Amino acid sequence: MPHIRTASGNFPNPPARCRFRVERLDRGDQPCKHPHVSDIDTHFCADLRSGGLVAESTAPTDDEDLAARTLDTLWRIRRFEEAVDELFARGLMHGTMHLSVGQEATATGACLALRPDDLISSTHRGHGHCIAKGADLNRMMAELLAKETGYCAGRGGSMHIADVTTGNLGANGIVAGGIPIAVGAALAQRLRGTDRVAVSFFGDGAANEGACHEAMNMAAIWRLPVVFFCENNRYGMSFSTERAFAVKEISERAAGYGMPGVTIDGNDVDAVYAATRDAVTRARSGEGPTFIEAVTYRWKGHSKSDQNLYRTRDEIEEWRARDPISRFERAATASGALTERDVEEIRGHARDAVRAAVETGLAAPDARPGSLLDAVYATPAGSAS
Repeated sequence: MPHIRTASGNFPNPPARCRFRVERLDRGDQPCKHPHVSDIDTHFCADLRSGGLVAESTAPTDDEDLAARTLDTLWRIRRFEEAVDELFARGLMHGTMHLSVGQEATATGACLALRPDDLISSTHRGHGHCIAKGADLNRMMAELLAKETGYCAGRGGSMHIADVTTGNLGANGIVAGGIPIAVGAALAQRLRGTDRVAVSFFGDGAANEGACHEAMNMAAIWRLPVVFFCENNRYGMSFSTERAFAVKEISERAAGYGMPGVTIDGNDVDAVYAATRDAVTRARSGEGPTFIEAVTYRWKGHSKSDQNLYRTRDEIEEWRARDPISRFERAATASGALTERDVEEIRGHARDAVRAAVETGLAAPDARPGSLLDAVYATPAGSAS
């Protein structure tokens, strides 16, 4: 059972007045044998503003518009990752990449809870965050293909892609490197007098970096409008979280900084959306940061050089059976928010959009070596360009 943690205590059981649903994660009649899978068999919505629980509210699986937008994003991420994986195999991608296949629900659910002008910082595994925040697939694909028409004119590539027009402050090849950036962005919004919120995506490995602790401490002291979103995919490269953490749930650390923390099922879009929505509401109202731990799983290796020797085939298949996209489709059709025809159309649109992005990217001009030093420095805010 996930817990809502605050500096003053735990709230492990939702009262009867609150909406919650139970969805077993076990496969058939066989309980999952892997740590921290069967633990997360229930989710509920936490009202992080008061430390209590919220009454029923609209979930992506229950609303036609939200369901369609959500499924479109889920499939765009999945198809994009599959396409770049294939392009890499053909020798058309430069450098390595880190795919988020299997983790689509975290980026999708979290960004669905944001306003267009809210900000995010991303990670080396950041394609999904970029897409969920509204990136143009053509420019994304061109960037990964080192084309002049890419978001960073081919300079950033997979691990440093950014799109400030949609509030994406950038992916980061440095583990935990994006966390202080999000805190700085939140401080900037405070100083400018806006109500924009920053969300920092990072992995379980980054949670053990000094920059993470320093940033969380500063954000808590100054009550900055930032959400720390930890995508716990169970492995920091090849090192399991069981070996890397003394606590069972990373969110337990939040209380030490004086901020609320919650552990959720990261393969459940509704749970991700609800937790992020409440954390963002809390941040926007001036009540400070929140720590969200979303437990999920990457189907692919850490990077393209990873031979996956540290995981068993059974473990991977256990998690593939919990495919967040299939799970969302089942829930959305069961609720009546989507029909089977809707699902097929959305799948097709996402497939076609990614195919078009590949074709456009391959046809675009290569990045110009002579322009390598262009756009190194940004124009200071308020100055003449």
